[in-house]
Amino acid sequence: MNGKLLLIIPPFTQLNTPYPATAYLKGFLDSKGIETDQADLSIELFTAIFNKAFLTEAFEEAQQHKEIKFTAVLKNKELYVRRVEEVISFLQSSSVKVAKQLLAPNYFPKGHRITKINSTIVWEEGDKGIIDKAKHYGTLFVEEIGDFIRANVDEFFSFTRYAEQISSSASSFDELDEFLQTEPTIIEHKLFDLLEEQLEKSQPDLICFTVPFPGNLFATLRCGQFIKQFYPNIKVAMGGGYCNTELRSLQDSRVFDYVDFITLDDGEAPLLKLTEFLKGNIKQEELERTFLLKEKVVVYQNKIPNTIFHHSKLPAPNYTGLPFPKYTSFLDVVNPMHRMWTDDKWNKLTISHGCYWKQCSFCDVTLDYIGNYQNTTAEDLVNKMETIISQTGIQGFHFVDEAAPPKMLRALSLKLIERKLNIPWWTNIRFEKTFDDELCELMAKAGCIAVTGGLEVASDRLLEKMKKGVDIGQVARVGINFANHGIMVHAYLMYGFPTQTEQETIDSLEVVRQLFEANCIQSAFWHQFTTTIHSPIGQNPEEFEIEITGPEFEGFAQNDLTHIDPTGAEHTKYTKGLNLALDNYLNGVGMELELQTWFDFSVSKCSHNKGMINEYLLNSVN
Repeated sequence: MNGKLLLIIPPFTQLNTPYPATAYLKGFLDSKGIETDQADLSIELFTAIFNKAFLTEAFEEAQQHKEIKFTAVLKNKELYVRRVEEVISFLQSSSVKVAKQLLAPNYFPKGHRITKINSTIVWEEGDKGIIDKAKHYGTLFVEEIGDFIRANVDEFFSFTRYAEQISSSASSFDELDEFLQTEPTIIEHKLFDLLEEQLEKSQPDLICFTVPFPGNLFATLRCGQFIKQFYPNIKVAMGGGYCNTELRSLQDSRVFDYVDFITLDDGEAPLLKLTEFLKGNIKQEELERTFLLKEKVVVYQNKIPNTIFHHSKLPAPNYTGLPFPKYTSFLDVVNPMHRMWTDDKWNKLTISHGCYWKQCSFCDVTLDYIGNYQNTTAEDLVNKMETIISQTGIQGFHFVDEAAPPKMLRALSLKLIERKLNIPWWTNIRFEKTFDDELCELMAKAGCIAVTGGLEVASDRLLEKMKKGVDIGQVARVGINFANHGIMVHAYLMYGFPTQTEQETIDSLEVVRQLFEANCIQSAFWHQFTTTIHSPIGQNPEEFEIEITGPEFEGFAQNDLTHIDPTGAEHTKYTKGLNLALDNYLNGVGMELELQTWFDFSVSKCSHNKGMINEYLLNSVN
């Protein structure tokens, strides 16, 4: 073999901007003289579905069933088919001229989402408000079609995942294998057409799929199944976040009916070794961090010591070959922070590898992507940024670090200012006291527009228990430092942490209310706590007073764990009320209402005083 690689992002990963894994690997492999192409089947399949020809076929497929859901969509099918390509084109490259056309009376069908649109939304004056309003309506129009497809054509379909329901916590391979034996859906047949186009164009010897999330696994295996049947000489590998966290204990050989190799952790060294192995230059025993089948038994080849490619020595990611005009912006949630994930186009880049803190008890601190912290220089980072801008034409950057180090953010800011680069960027941080007023001002001058950070459970007792390294007062002070310089702050919130009581849940909601009220945060999102096997909690549950109850490992995936919390509250019953309260706070309303308002059952009285956050802020000034 010549050793040519094709790197593939599978459906459905991200639609507004490329997922960066293949670009990182292409940049590295190119530097080693290995011929490499890349393709994003996620955006390719999405745009192939949302066009007139396929949508017509989807409606015909649906009409073969006796019972049809979302009949209003079917009733207006001709209008959906006629409008779909124009709407998608607008979402790909918004213009005020087209926006005005989309907002004309009766342009959109009176679908189940558009008829329920929030009439209280206040749009900005001028062209930006017109574009945003049209983008919001266009997004709802597309989502109505998606609802119809999922209900009547392919139950696995979703915009940012596919068949996630059978891939999440799949301790056994049984259900995946069972569904892989069924007749492919029309969406999967379209996926095969797109895959074949890439194969014929690239002529690779090895195809490498990145599988970042459970919702990417089934589509990857479907692709592998197609390749095995029609292109048996091509080898198939998969790696990425899902493999790194879920498949570390892999025993079930059936997955190798669909792929030849599964790699763990950073892909540079495993893929370099794989190309050498497939060329016959090294033996199988010299492979690194790679699962494969040997005499019908799963083996893990990992020659020690591993080949190390330090973060600071890696070349810039290479985004060439990805279809940038096809990436599609969505505006389903008007909140300015939430829309950053789905609306604007961003270059994704990592400041540092791993996490410099790596102590949080709920986090996968034992795994490489957290525990192996490596840094670089501001000079190197800005050089890479300029290289990427020249490839993509996109100015903005989303730094996807687990937590960007404050020292690097200072150095990066100074370097951007020194080079007079006007680049908007945002990143994830810890609410460290290092982010004082002076650093936040510097970051704002250097183009920082937003930060996201883990407040988690807004309880000092639980923050200490989870080894977060911050307290509520510090979060408030850091948040207001950012906000005072126009940097938006989004907080990740958690409920259901081991031993969390009802009182702490209600008190946590009050802290969140006060943080919004004091403008310390402008956006947030609740997550219910889940124990993972690679975290300190999963490995030492007795220290956190919980009992692990499953699932039993059956040879395939192993990550999320279920548990019993004898001392904690019944956490799931708070989900609806916490989200309802947050939805109101995000829109700047409901701050004056009692917390009981958000729940349809009796809850504890809050034990915090209503001026607690303001007192923290006042004390910081004094």
